[in-house]
Amino acid sequence: MSTTAHEAATAAASGASATERFHTDKSPYDAVRDVPAERVDTLAREVLDAVHAVVRKHKVTYDEFNALKAWMIDVGEDGEWPLFLDVWLEHVVEEVNTEHREGNKGSIEGPYYVPDAPEQGATGTIPMREGEGGTPLTWTGRVTSTDGSALGGAKVELWHADSDGFYSQFAPGIPEWNLRGTFTTGDDGAFEIHTVQPAPYQIPTNGSCGKLIAAAGWHAWRPAHLHVKVSAPGHELLTAQLYFPGDEHNDDDIASAVKPELILDPQTQAHGTASVAYDFVLDPMKG
Repeated sequence: MSTTAHEAATAAASGASATERFHTDKSPYDAVRDVPAERVDTLAREVLDAVHAVVRKHKVTYDEFNALKAWMIDVGEDGEWPLFLDVWLEHVVEEVNTEHREGNKGSIEGPYYVPDAPEQGATGTIPMREGEGGTPLTWTGRVTSTDGSALGGAKVELWHADSDGFYSQFAPGIPEWNLRGTFTTGDDGAFEIHTVQPAPYQIPTNGSCGKLIAAAGWHAWRPAHLHVKVSAPGHELLTAQLYFPGDEHNDDDIASAVKPELILDPQTQAHGTASVAYDFVLDPMKG
């Protein structure tokens, strides 16, 4: 598969799939149904006040205003609001919601998570195609609580892009659960995962988000990364992305999601394979 061959389909289909998946997997209104009107009023007013301040400071013209209106309509029609919000806003939401944690640092979820990936046990290989591209990678680790106790039965959900930068269920021609798996730790909290190292990729650029990127003169690249969700009874869910050293976009990730604590240290092994050790410490739920 080549980026050129899939780009047109990916931008349109990916946006639509992300929007559909969001509506299927989440009930966002239920979670905030009891939020007081005063908080809604404060947040809405301050967001609008910030926009008003930009308009006044830069003396935004009607042509610019109408271009913004047209672009926002296009974002909705393209189904790219999940992509836009996850790339440019989620990293700050994640930051303020996890600043209390003593365990591992987290990162953004992004728009391409799918729940209920196939179970692979404590030691297993993520589902992949025969001859899947990318350096074979063996990842060992443990899941513990902040007091050091092992968390047996913890879930490590892993998903990532393939060597062409595409995610299963969000690009055509890829098996449904390709490079998506759930691993359950043993009694000692340990796990061993066999996968392949993903590649850096550009977020879809021929949709509305791509128009913004082009107009602003930005790049669209994300560094190579592994997505994980780590969970255990009585502990806070950890969502993170793990990165690889030496990637040229670790310092200018379009999604601003890279943290030093999330960069792996893979070791080259025989026959062109790699191994990495990375553990997770989860925070107990409060109250």
